[in-house]
Amino acid sequence: MLTMTDFLAARANLQGVIHNTPLDYSKTFSDLSHNQIYMKLENLQKTGSFKIRGAFHKIATLTEAERQRGVIAASAGNHAQGVAYGANNAGIPCIIVMPEAAPLSKVEATARYGAQVILHGSNYDEAYAKALELQQERGMTFVHAFDDPAVIAGQGTIALEVLEQLPDIDVLVAPVGGGGLIAGIALAAKLAKPDITIVGVEAAGAACMKTSIDQGEIGTLETVATIADGICVRRPGDITYQLTQQYVDHIVTVEEEEIARAMLLAIERNKLVVEGAGATGLAAALYDKLPFRDKKTAVLLSGGNVDVNFLSRIIERGLVEAGRYLRINTTVPDKPGVLQEILGIFATERANIIGIQHHRMGSRVMLGEAEVEIDIETRDHAHQDRILKRLQEKGFSVITR
Repeated sequence: MLTMTDFLAARANLQGVIHNTPLDYSKTFSDLSHNQIYMKLENLQKTGSFKIRGAFHKIATLTEAERQRGVIAASAGNHAQGVAYGANNAGIPCIIVMPEAAPLSKVEATARYGAQVILHGSNYDEAYAKALELQQERGMTFVHAFDDPAVIAGQGTIALEVLEQLPDIDVLVAPVGGGGLIAGIALAAKLAKPDITIVGVEAAGAACMKTSIDQGEIGTLETVATIADGICVRRPGDITYQLTQQYVDHIVTVEEEEIARAMLLAIERNKLVVEGAGATGLAAALYDKLPFRDKKTAVLLSGGNVDVNFLSRIIERGLVEAGRYLRINTTVPDKPGVLQEILGIFATERANIIGIQHHRMGSRVMLGEAEVEIDIETRDHAHQDRILKRLQEKGFSVITR
């Protein structure tokens, strides 16, 4: 069992290495969630994620013999950068095994920190198995992404910072993947403030910890799928499961559309780029998943490492979910004035047209007809409903996408 001495030792090792990240009050999310929301901005941390805390502390505890042999780790990206940064700082060899589908930005960032990157497998678990194989061959020290006491102690330093920044905090909310983060902050927070409430948030498509807690034993999900790649884990850790079971008060899940919407709101309202895993806590607050009201709540934005191309798709998905983007497909008589009639409805409703596709040929287009596909910007779902109603009143049969 970790003690406060372990967390304080981790904090001492991290002194002068990491940022003491801001705890920023958000009026937007407070109003939307009916709680007082303070955002712990680990997306602004060195390497773009909280993961540097646990990784760096683990490397700092290695013996001289272990340092000479170097370290190896498996990661979807953020842990990889933390380990690579720590190894580079210590001047020791480092190998990182990443899933083949890991975001390119995270792969490149890891390599820039001096690590040898090996791409293997379609998910974290397959990369993890490969890393263990290489570790056995080369005698390197394995730096686990979450199921390691030193790593857990490093992650728990976040709770110490939050409690200093907001001593009268009621609730601390954090994402859950393998459980290293939630286990560390839950134990550290409860040791310092026993009456604090800890809430973990998982993506519904990768809820390995909640599933395990609910069934009373560690289980492995057959499949996982989520845009929150940083918490896309099939099985929680042995140590993290025990700590989570004992010290975390609630675990809730959020859907993909809710994560995308939270990412979009963070960009628009707070000017913060947050990756999928980092936005789960905001999604839980935004969609009323937190089982309380009117509480001082710190929500951990765990990372901001998101590929720009992927971010553009997330923004589009968030716009659709928020009712601010609509694609309309309809078949109309191929004669003058018909398209103008449709465009007139958009003009009256003050919807901005992004693009138009007009086809006279296709498997669904009869002679004398044309297929029209129009992308428009709208204000919300109510605005979309008015537009669709007016189109239908004019006799247009509309399919939305």
